[in-house]
Amino acid sequence: MARSRVRSAAAIAVDVSDRQDILRVSPRWLERIVRAALWAEGVERAEIGVSLVDDRRIAAIHRRWLGVAGPTDVITFDLSAGGGPRAAGLAGDLVVSTETARRVARAVGWTAHRELAYYVVHGLLHLAGYDDHAPADRRAMRARERVVMRACGLPAPPRPAGAPPP
Repeated sequence: MARSRVRSAAAIAVDVSDRQDILRVSPRWLERIVRAALWAEGVERAEIGVSLVDDRRIAAIHRRWLGVAGPTDVITFDLSAGGGPRAAGLAGDLVVSTETARRVARAVGWTAHRELAYYVVHGLLHLAGYDDHAPADRRAMRARERVVMRACGLPAPPRPAGAPPP
């Protein structure tokens, strides 16, 4: 007899902090994106924080924690207990620049909200263990981003398979 898996909303906690005034974002919409992306990855337990910021704030975080000057799209902080087994769940914070999302969306020809969702998916995939530094890893991550975006009810990002990180 096959058992069906029931996805419990209580097993995935999402906290959205909006600290910017660049883009109006519904916290409920963003929470749905996070949940759908995690479920697509088979993650049933997680505690995820998403902070929406402008370029000035993300640049300060970028410099402080990664030693890199200037803004970026998303910074992921893995807070999982010792990188423990995935069954224990994921824990992490994503800091996402809505200003970068708006700017890049114009350049690639889609909406700022879709670009923002793409950054969130990208950050969650980093928490799930994907990397994008080596070309082969980057291609694998881009392919997975397309699958997860579709699972979230969104189109695939307008990026080639081997494109550099968002």
